[in-house]
Amino acid sequence: MTGRLAEASLRTVVSELSTRLGFAFEVTVPGVQVAALLHTGMLLKRLEVSEEIDRVVLPGWCQGDLSDLEQHFGRPFERGPKNLYDLPEYFGLNQRKPVVLDDYNIEIVAEINHATRLSTDDLVREALTMAGDGADVIDVGCIPGESSMRVAEIVAALRAENLRVSIDSFDRAEVEQAVGAGAELILSCNQTNLDWVSGLGAEVVAIPDVPDDLASLDRTIQQLDRVGARFRVDPIIEPIGMGFTRSLQRYMDVRSRYPDVAMMMGTGNITEMTEVDSAGVNMILAAICEELKIHSILTTQVINWCRTSVAELDSARRVLSHAVKAGVVPKHLDASLVMLRDGRLRPSSAENLQRLAEALTDSNFRIFAEQDGLHLMNRRGHWAGEDAFSVFASAMADSTSSVDHGHAFYLGYEMARAELARHLGKQYSQDEEMNWGLLGNWNASSAVHDHRPDDVNEDN
Repeated sequence: MTGRLAEASLRTVVSELSTRLGFAFEVTVPGVQVAALLHTGMLLKRLEVSEEIDRVVLPGWCQGDLSDLEQHFGRPFERGPKNLYDLPEYFGLNQRKPVVLDDYNIEIVAEINHATRLSTDDLVREALTMAGDGADVIDVGCIPGESSMRVAEIVAALRAENLRVSIDSFDRAEVEQAVGAGAELILSCNQTNLDWVSGLGAEVVAIPDVPDDLASLDRTIQQLDRVGARFRVDPIIEPIGMGFTRSLQRYMDVRSRYPDVAMMMGTGNITEMTEVDSAGVNMILAAICEELKIHSILTTQVINWCRTSVAELDSARRVLSHAVKAGVVPKHLDASLVMLRDGRLRPSSAENLQRLAEALTDSNFRIFAEQDGLHLMNRRGHWAGEDAFSVFASAMADSTSSVDHGHAFYLGYEMARAELARHLGKQYSQDEEMNWGLLGNWNASSAVHDHRPDDVNEDN
């Protein structure tokens, strides 16, 4: 069942489904133009169900109690998807078996930079946000050359929130404060501070004295082993252009030399210092860690393009754990890191758009974002172009378009969304939220929709 405007498209989709699945079907249009206007009360008056029908699928937008229809017609009624192009999945085609992504191997240590300059309230608020995004340990990032006496207070405040804490400092006073207040991990340890840091009882991160000096790292590992200190090893990843590939080789070399040692990678040197959206970068770095059994990552999210790094790594570690364990590629397991583009688009053909434009009988505007451009249409015309301004200008210039101020605001907002979706390669559906992955669905169009001009009555 659908409205008049979607009838042709629905017949095309269901015809293919019936061939593949072997069922007979009827498409019925109970006197409405738009499927979103259907209500069970209306269907009780208008719908006819022939004898041979044993299952009735309504549009997902249909409002009302389906039990009234089932009691009246004596057949099962169900709401299908809101978008007719999702019917193949609804009927069980192209479905993928859901994957449980609860398991992971990588611990996320999230650093709060310049922590000692923040108020305790602001720092705790940021730490709780990071923990909510997936951080396992909150790292108190201190400032070289500024020996703060607030470290104990900061660590105590974080521990009071049941947060695990690490301290990032080479300053002895700061580190001793932190460990005394409950910090469990010290970043970092090399030949310069080994003599005192190894005796504090907390786990330490062993690093080379300078990134290329693996011999110094070997000495530190041996000395930590000798005194029975707990440690993990970070060979230090270097920024792109300053030895990035060579530093990746160091991680492989250390893993080869020490197959069972715990390791860490600090990814901020790449995500913070490479001007690119961080999600894909975090996925690749986490993949390297997963395959090398590097089971902790230190991340920051200071600069805007990587401000969701903790959440990205949380999603990545779950997908990658499953992929490596199951021996599958990390595809079609979870789409939360597909934020800028959508995995699949549902384009409308030029023929369907033209057929729809010719069938419209009301003044409400429909907007479509297609590969060939933006389309705006109502019963008075069909305007198309490459960008929202040109399409809107064409509609305004057409004396038949009847664009009032309320429609102008609504069209400007929706056409801007459509243009954005077209440029990014996202699916645009008028008045519906776009899918932004782990960023969440943010869209104020629902508020616009509540107040948009509407001259559609029950019959059109």
